[in-house]
Order: sequence, then C-alpha cells, then structure tokens
Amino acid sequence: MSNADELLRIEGIRKTFPGVVALDSVDFDLRRGEVHVLLGENGAGKSTLIKMLSGAYRPDAGRILADGEEVRIHGAQDAERLGIATIYQEFNLVPDLTVAENIFLGRQPRRFKMIDRKRMETEAAALLERVGVNVSPRTRVRELGIARLQMVEIAKALSLNARVLIMDEPTAVLTSEEVEKLFAIVRRLREDGVGIVFITHHLEEIAALGDRVTVIRDGRSVGQVPATTPEDELVRLMVGRSIEQQYPRERAGTGAALLSVEGLTRDGVFHDVSFEVHAGEVVGVAGLVGAGRTEVVRAVFGADPYDRGAVRVGGAHLPRYDVNAAMAAGIGLVPEDRKGQGLVLDQSVEENLGLVTMRAATRGGLVDLKSQHEAAARIAGQLGVRMAGLGQQVRTLSGGNQQKVVIGKWLLADTKVLILDEPTRGIDVGAKVEIYQLVNELTAAGAAVLMISSDLPEVLGMSDRVLVMAQGRIAGELSADEATQDSVMALAVSTALHDEDHEDHEDHENDETEELEAGRGR
Repeated sequence: MSNADELLRIEGIRKTFPGVVALDSVDFDLRRGEVHVLLGENGAGKSTLIKMLSGAYRPDAGRILADGEEVRIHGAQDAERLGIATIYQEFNLVPDLTVAENIFLGRQPRRFKMIDRKRMETEAAALLERVGVNVSPRTRVRELGIARLQMVEIAKALSLNARVLIMDEPTAVLTSEEVEKLFAIVRRLREDGVGIVFITHHLEEIAALGDRVTVIRDGRSVGQVPATTPEDELVRLMVGRSIEQQYPRERAGTGAALLSVEGLTRDGVFHDVSFEVHAGEVVGVAGLVGAGRTEVVRAVFGADPYDRGAVRVGGAHLPRYDVNAAMAAGIGLVPEDRKGQGLVLDQSVEENLGLVTMRAATRGGLVDLKSQHEAAARIAGQLGVRMAGLGQQVRTLSGGNQQKVVIGKWLLADTKVLILDEPTRGIDVGAKVEIYQLVNELTAAGAAVLMISSDLPEVLGMSDRVLVMAQGRIAGELSADEATQDSVMALAVSTALHDEDHEDHEDHENDETEELEAGRGR
C-alpha cells in the first residue's frame, strides 16, 4: 500500500504521569480504508494513546503525522480539524437533547442567525440513514438503548467528516445481533475510505473485522501482526507469556449447601426460582438478555424486593430486602456495573477495599484505621492490584484492577457466598485468568460462588453446574459434563418458544372464536 494511503502515523510516542510511564516509544500507523485493531491488557496504555489522538493529552516525546505532515493536537478542535473522531465507552451525548441536536451540538446550521432546525434534522436523517439506524432525528437521546446510542455517536463522527474513527470497546455491552449490525456499518465505512482504530477485548472479533493488529504491553508497542494471527499468539504478545488454559477451573469436592433459594418470585419479573450453591463449588447462571438473572441475584442479596419465596444461608432464614442482613450472613455481590454500583470512584483504593469491613472495624464511633490499612495492603498485594499506591483514586485504575478492588472488599469481609455478576466484562484476557484463579482459591477455601455471565464459554469453562434461565424461570440445570453451548442455548430459548407457541395457540383459538361469533351474527 502506498504512502498516499497513510492517514496517520505515530512515531516514538512517550507519555509520563507522576510516578508512572504510561507510554514509551510507541509506534502506530493507520491507512485509508482499513480497520487497525489496537490490542492490549487493561493498563497497557491504549486509552492514553487514543486520548493523545483526540487532544486530551499531549505527548512528552515523539511525533504524530497526518498525511505525512507532523501535527500537534492540543485539543478537541485540532483533532476535529484533522478529521479524527473518537467514540468512547462512556458516550458523550446529552440525554435531554434530541438526536439531531446531539449530532450537531455546538455546530448547528443557522439561517438569519437562528438555528435552522429543518436543515439540521434533514442532515441528521441522512447521517442516520448512512449508518443504517431507524431513529427519528427528533427523538430525545434518553429514549434510546445502548446500540442506538452508539449509532448516534457514529453519525455524529461522520457529521465531522471524520477520516479517522477511533472506537473504544464498541461491542462491550451489545448483543450478538447488535454486534453484527455494528460490524456491517464499520465495513461500509471502511469501503468509504475511513480509517478505523478498533479497540476490543474480544479476540474472536479481530479476524472477523480487522486488517492489522498492533499489540501494546506495559506502555510499549511489542508487535504488529495480521488480523488472522492465531488467538494463542495474540495472547502471548499481550501478556508476555502463554496461557495454556483459558478457563483454569480446579474442581474440588463440595460440602454442605451454603445458599438455598426456594420458590423466589417477584411478580412480572421472575417466578418460582429455586436452587442451591454448595461449599466449594461454582454454579453458573446462563440465559439470554432479559431472562431475569441479575434481578434474581439482586433479590437474593437483598438489594431488590421479592413477593414470595425464601433465601437461606447456612440453613438460617434471611430477611427479605435487607442488604445488611445478607452481608452479615456472609453474602457478597460483585455487580455487573462495577463503576456505578461496586465502587466509590472518587475515593482511594484503600477506602474502597474497606467499605464492607468499616462497620466491624469501628469501636466507640472511631474506625481502626491502622488495621484497615494493613488489611487493604495485604489484600491488594494478594490480588496483584496494579497501582501507584493505596491512596490512588480508584477511578484512575484500569478496568481489571477496578474489578480486583470490588472483589477484594468482599474477601476482606470473609464472605461465604460470593455472587459474581458479569465478573470479566470489559476485562482483558490476562486479568480474566487472574480472576478465575481467584475464584479457584475461594472455592478451595470452602466458599461458594454463584456466577452470572453472558460469556457462554466462560460459564461452561468455570462452572461445576449450570442453571439456565429463560423468561424469569429456571429452564433447566446441567452438570459440567452435560453443559455445552448447544444444550445451554436449547434451554435458554425453550420457555420463549413455548410462550410463542402458547400465544399462537391462543391467537388461533381467538380467531376461531371470532369466526364463530361472526357466523352467529350472520
């Protein structure tokens, strides 16, 4: 490919923060009409690199070239002028404004010094059609789901005439059907000559969409390989070692039932859910989006109410809708939204690790800070949390290290039953294996783990038993030997299919009734 096709080049980029070298001698280039995957563990430096391209950070050394000419990107306006647009994991949209207003925010077309709303909505409609999303430009953004929000962000980028589109973990919260729609749009943009920097932790997406891959490890670019490179080799480049077994489950003997759920029902949400989790075992919960998995475990933990049923821990009945009682009984919950529900982002690593044990460490209204500090230091070291120190603000940690902190606070509380809801979402392959090893250590010590995951290979690889939910019910239970992708999916859709058949039967009966009544009328 000729130099004329090169949109962007980064040479020897270095960026430091107090006490941390974020990037060191990083090289990267992007060509017209290609998808270049940027791959690396959490904390490898990917976010720092894209923030320099978007103008949020400035490099300490090295240079950035656009169309062969050295450029300086000192802010968002410089990036926009160069045709560089970035779509972050946290969307940069205003909920109360319409889709059209968001697309042209700060750049609204005007006529006679007034906003030309008709032209703005017409141009927004054309952009939305280009990305293949059927949304009215007048719809308020707060009414849209995640997938459509992402399409609005892409339309916004195209309104800037972006030649370089940076997509940071765009598939992290999408269903498989939504991912396919996104991929179709990315392929169309590639055909239009847009250069796309694509960041993902899902290795299977690389060969499906990418052209080339640049791997960053510990702030350095360690290799550039074709997107067809085998996953094992990509993992080796990412973590600097081979991972022989992606799901290193170490199964041991199980003991007594630590958690018993009987007939748990919340009208309209889940119905008659019963199961047990024994000491020393991992029970996986699989199912389609909307099956009721998260709602059930939040009810078990006391975060949400339920109408009927019972929860027992170690044989003792647990009061409903009482988080404090659940915690006192030894239940811990690592929620699917770690930033919104599992962490206090503006507090330090030490403060977050001590959230659960603070009450127990308080005597006469005073917190035993020394014991809390010692405990936090011990658990952070045990979990291998990568940080500048215990005083580091937790929001500045990578996703994998944030997740270790969320789990760590429950380890300090000597949790008997740990509920993990999407424990590795948005986490790189190296950090995933570390969390799986942690699960092994917990069960080996006699704890019970209930794991909800939309990553079916993860459920199959780490579970001793698998519960499959569909339409708010337990559709079936499978042993580790019985559980396959096919058997799990067959159960996951079984109730839905039954309900559709039942509805079809009712519709048929209603049609027959209407025909009979019409006949009587004649």
